[in-house]
Amino acid sequence: MMLLTFIIPVRHPDNARDWGALCARLSQTIASIAAQTHDDWRCVIVANEGASLPPMPERFFVERVTFAPNPNYDLQRDNLEAGYDAVRLDKGRRILSGMLAASDSDYFMVVDDDDFVSARLVDYVAQHRGANGWKINLGFLWNEGGQLMMGYDNFAHFCGTSLIIRSDLYQLPSRFEDCSETFIKTMLGSHKRIADALAERGNALLSLPFRGAVYRIGHAGAHSKSGSILGAHIFCRETLKDVRKLVHNLRRLRMVDSAMRQEFGLPGRKPSTADAV
Repeated sequence: MMLLTFIIPVRHPDNARDWGALCARLSQTIASIAAQTHDDWRCVIVANEGASLPPMPERFFVERVTFAPNPNYDLQRDNLEAGYDAVRLDKGRRILSGMLAASDSDYFMVVDDDDFVSARLVDYVAQHRGANGWKINLGFLWNEGGQLMMGYDNFAHFCGTSLIIRSDLYQLPSRFEDCSETFIKTMLGSHKRIADALAERGNALLSLPFRGAVYRIGHAGAHSKSGSILGAHIFCRETLKDVRKLVHNLRRLRMVDSAMRQEFGLPGRKPSTADAV
C-alpha cells in the first residue's frame, strides 16, 4: 500500500483563460509536492486527453479523462448556486478518476493546481498512520510573486488544498459508473462539505498542528476571485472597520524568507509559460 497519494484535478483546457499560465503554475505546484521529506507518496494529475502538461518528475502520473468542458465554469452573480454545483460535479469527477486510479493508497490529499504544500506532510502522516485524517486549519495566503505571506487560521474553509483523508472513509465504489452525482458533488467536489459529512458518521478529522499549505491568491487564473492579501484582508472596508481584526491580520503578515521557500517550494517570481515546457 502507498501511504499518501496527492490528487491534482486539472480543468478542461476550454475552461482555462490561459493554458500556458495554468501549466506554469502547475509546474510550481508539482515542484512543491516533489520536495516531500518522506518518500512514501505519489501524485496523480487528472487531465483531459490531449491536454498538454508540464514535465513530470519521478512519482508523478497522469490519469487521462474525456469529460467535456464545464459550461458553467465562469461563475455568474445571477446564478451562483448553479455555477458552484457544476464546478463541484466537474471537479469531483476528476478527483474520483484519480482516486480510483490510485486505489491502493492509505490516504488521499487533493491539491489545487496552483497551490503549495509543506514538505513535512507525508512525514507527519507516516508518524500518525491509522488516524482518520487531518484538516489543514492553519495555512498561509500568498500573492503570486509577492514578498509577503499572511497566516490564515480558518484555512480549511477557505482553500481546497486542505484535507488529508484516510481512503477507506470515502467509501468509494470500485467502478466510476457506480458513483452517484450527489456523492461526487458532496464527498469529492466540495472541500467545505467533506469534513462535516465524515464527522456526522463519527469519523471526525484531526487538525494538522502546523501550517501545512499555501493558497496562491489573486492571480489572473484564479477561479475563486480571491483578491490580494492587502486589498482583501488588510485594507478592505470590513477589516478597517474592526481594529482588532486589522491588528490580528497585520500580526500574521510575514516576509517570504528562504526557510519558507524551502518548506513550501515558493518561487521567487511569477511563473512564465517557459516554466511549463
